[in-house]
Amino acid sequence: MLADELSTAFDSTNVEVVHGDALEISPADLLGGSNAYLLAGNLPFNIAQPLLRHYLEAQPQPDRMVIMVQSEVADRIVAQPGQMSLLSVAVQLYGEPQLLFRVPASAFRPPPKVRSAVVRIDIAPDLRVRVDDTEPFFDLVRAGFSTRRKQLRNSLANGLEVDPAAAEKWLEEAGIDPTLRPQALSLEQWASLSQAWTNAGRPGQQR
Repeated sequence: MLADELSTAFDSTNVEVVHGDALEISPADLLGGSNAYLLAGNLPFNIAQPLLRHYLEAQPQPDRMVIMVQSEVADRIVAQPGQMSLLSVAVQLYGEPQLLFRVPASAFRPPPKVRSAVVRIDIAPDLRVRVDDTEPFFDLVRAGFSTRRKQLRNSLANGLEVDPAAAEKWLEEAGIDPTLRPQALSLEQWASLSQAWTNAGRPGQQR
């Protein structure tokens, strides 16, 4: 087992090898009272998004993440308005990502069928936009991206199972064109829309 081999290799050093599920382990359990840490790793495609959210929402948060992910995932993490996704909103709410460099398949043995990229995420001391409660915020964002090819008034109506006219009213209150697609919105616009939805009582939210 790799964990056993690593434990032997790093015996008598200050490296501690922990054998466990990264999605289940709490950073607080690993740090022993310290709050300052960096996170680095090569993230498998199928757990990249939940693993990022696990540590971005953890207490304590890392000061910085440096991760290698599939190239397409890296592009989604650093995307700007026009190409945003649920993943880019989730990461950019907590920190500022930048794509450092691409990693060709030839860098691995055996070479995979996909390219990779290394991304740095500098974690902000507070949320980068005002969001009073992240859970309903992400409920709204997920609803918005439920049918990303549709206009926002329709994708929100579909995701929250409400009347499109209601969704249009929240969008207008937030100063957002209801005909935009969800990928066009900035982080600030999602925060404004979340506040408008909250002001309306969050109709359609799963309880």
